[in-house]
Amino acid sequence: MGPALNRRAFLLASGMTASGVALEIALSSTPAADAAVTPSTTRTTTTTTTTTTTTPMTTVHTVAGPRGAGGYRRLSDGPGWRRVTRTELADAKKDRAERRTPLACFVQFTDLHITDVQNPQRYEFLRAGDMGSWRPQEALTAVGAVSLIEQVNTLHHGPATRAPIGFVMTTGDNTDNNSRIELEWFLTAMTGGRFTTNTGDPGGYEGVQNSGLGLYWQPDSGTRDIDKRAGFPHLDGFLEAAIREVSSPGLAVPWYSTVGNHDQLFGGAYSGAGGFFADLATGSRKLFDLPASEAGAVYRALRRGDPTGARFRALWKRYRGRARTVTADERRAPLSPHAYIAAHLDPAYTGPGPVGHGYTRDNLDSGRLDYSFRIADGVVGISLDTTDRGGDYRGSVGTRQLTWLERTLKAHAGDIALIFSHHPSWAMTNLAPNPARPHDRRHGGQELLAVLRKHRNVAAWINGHSHLNKIVPQGGFWEVSTASHVDYPQLARVVELADNHDGTLSLFTTLVESAAPHRTDFTDLSQSGLAALYRELSFNSPGMRSGLAGLPGDRNTELLLKRR
Repeated sequence: MGPALNRRAFLLASGMTASGVALEIALSSTPAADAAVTPSTTRTTTTTTTTTTTTPMTTVHTVAGPRGAGGYRRLSDGPGWRRVTRTELADAKKDRAERRTPLACFVQFTDLHITDVQNPQRYEFLRAGDMGSWRPQEALTAVGAVSLIEQVNTLHHGPATRAPIGFVMTTGDNTDNNSRIELEWFLTAMTGGRFTTNTGDPGGYEGVQNSGLGLYWQPDSGTRDIDKRAGFPHLDGFLEAAIREVSSPGLAVPWYSTVGNHDQLFGGAYSGAGGFFADLATGSRKLFDLPASEAGAVYRALRRGDPTGARFRALWKRYRGRARTVTADERRAPLSPHAYIAAHLDPAYTGPGPVGHGYTRDNLDSGRLDYSFRIADGVVGISLDTTDRGGDYRGSVGTRQLTWLERTLKAHAGDIALIFSHHPSWAMTNLAPNPARPHDRRHGGQELLAVLRKHRNVAAWINGHSHLNKIVPQGGFWEVSTASHVDYPQLARVVELADNHDGTLSLFTTLVESAAPHRTDFTDLSQSGLAALYRELSFNSPGMRSGLAGLPGDRNTELLLKRR
């Protein structure tokens, strides 16, 4: 065997080694943004590599893009995003592609936010104070996630190295409301099966989208709501379609799970102090609207940090007379860390494995959601829980976690290490103590970076949370943060690690969209049609942050780093 086809390459090609199987970049060689790349060609800042094998369709080839101008804009096929080579951590040496050996290949899902949109604990009414606090597409999160699963099942191989996809890692906010039923939907979607995205009244929808309130898109009625005035369509039958049965094929490869703040905190921000939020979630009273000034005050308190939801609870009690009666549902009950782990260990949700999807009986006994796992020969993965149970949407880690991380990295000093978490370094600024461990000091992103930089085997830290594509060099490794699948452009990321046999590694990142067509048909309320509509509604969502796709160097990349 030649240097490009050694034992590791042969095993990867046979599918045998997987484990169960807005940064501004000032690079003079960076190509112009959003240049199209043909399916047979991969462009980088330094080379153009032509391949003869069939390449899976990714955002290198085409990305959904708007047509027309002003108001509600329809989507269609747009130009792809070319691959950018980044050399801040190591030089790109000549002929590396001919020497290259693939080491690992996987897909990152993040921020799916599979949502029970009828949960009384939700705070849609904050839209009166901030338009982005509620999204018109939220009722379609489940069909959107299934469409992404369908797309990954068609890829089979990494587009850059052609190594088989070994697994999928979800980096948190798999659900939206820390709800038992949402976790059941997520686990069923990932492992395969049928589920109905309806809670409360089994006979119909009870939420803000048939409330008659102009604050929300009322798709089935003639109400001239805020969104229709912006061009959103009238769609008869939308709500009935949105809460019907969803069918998922499940992933065809093993998958692992990392927890996010929305998976463990009420609304992704509030702790369970006093049981107020649990009672609200499973109860029969739902607050639909508030005066704009009050909504704005609660929103600002949430952004500043209101870990126990004190401002939220006081306001809800003050306006409880405006709450409407809905059907109570115990399936909306919140989940403790123990229950969250137990659900992953349920044999009904094993699918292609592994059992527990990273979590083990040791995690169940300890209640800790950190773990390590074997990715491939010479490559280890480490999943960190960065959610503070004391509340707040921002993250941190405890001293015990840092000690465990140090010990794990030392134990795997001979392996290349890939770190997974929900929060990126810049969103780890919440240092409030965890009520369950008041003496376990919390540590922010800069302290975690300092630990990772001490270990020369760390190649990448892969995360989400910010709903933004952003890639940052962090000393000797890359921090890769990926946009969500709830906000446009609704992406996942293929990650490929390769040894160039010249003292460097290449970390390839390639963004992928769901399998739904770019063009929508308002008369098509099938599961596929709804998934396409999910993407288009997210593009047009009022209050949506712009620029979540990131810059060219945050999207499809080859990231060079030294092999240490």
